[in-house]
Amino acid sequence: MTSQGRTSFRQRLYLITPPVADAAHFAVVLEPALGSGDVAAVLLRLAEGGERTLIERVKAITAAVQPREIALVVDGHADIVARAGADGAHLTGIATFAASLALLKPDRIAGAGGLRSRHDAMLAGETGADYVMFGDPDRHGRRLDFDALKECLTWWVELFEVPCVAYAASKDEVPPLSRTGADFIALGDWIWSQPEGAAEAVAAANAIMSEAVR
Repeated sequence: MTSQGRTSFRQRLYLITPPVADAAHFAVVLEPALGSGDVAAVLLRLAEGGERTLIERVKAITAAVQPREIALVVDGHADIVARAGADGAHLTGIATFAASLALLKPDRIAGAGGLRSRHDAMLAGETGADYVMFGDPDRHGRRLDFDALKECLTWWVELFEVPCVAYAASKDEVPPLSRTGADFIALGDWIWSQPEGAAEAVAAANAIMSEAVR
C-alpha cells in the first residue's frame, strides 16, 4: 500500500470492516465488494477473542483479499500480523504506533491513525509510518470538524510524501475528500449497511471518487 506519486496521481479506496467475529461469513460479503472498485487495502477490525481465534480469523480474510493483490491490514494486534500472514497493522494513537513499530518493520505495513494533531501526524511520518489516516472517529465516535479535516488533508498532500488516507463517514463525504488529493479514501461502517449491498456501495463510491478527481 504505497503512494502512486504526486505526479502520477491515482486515488484508490481503502475499505474498513466492521468488527469481524465470523470470518467465513464475512468473507462471502467482502469478496464482491473487493471486485467492485479500485480497492488498495482492507482494514480488518476484529471482534474480541483469544489469540489463536484472532489469527484464524485474519487468515480467513487474508485468503479472500491477498489473491486480488489487495493489502490486508489488521486494526491493532501488531503482535499477530506476521503469524497470520497479514500485510501489516493499523495503529491508533502515536504512542501505540511508536511502541508497535519494531514488530512490523521492515517487512510489514505500519499505518497510523487516531492522530489528533498535525504534530502527531508529522511524528508518525518521520518515524516510519507507511501512511497516515485523518478523520477517523475515536472510540466515542468523535472526529475532526469536517472543514478542518479537509484543510488538514490539503496541508499534508502539499507538504509530505508519505501517503494519506481520508476517512469518509458517509457517501456524501467522498467527493469533497477526494478533491483534497488524498491518496486513499477510506469507506467505513456505512458501506456494509447499505440497502443495495456493500458491492454496489463500493462501486458507487468508486465512481464518485473518479469523477471528483478528474
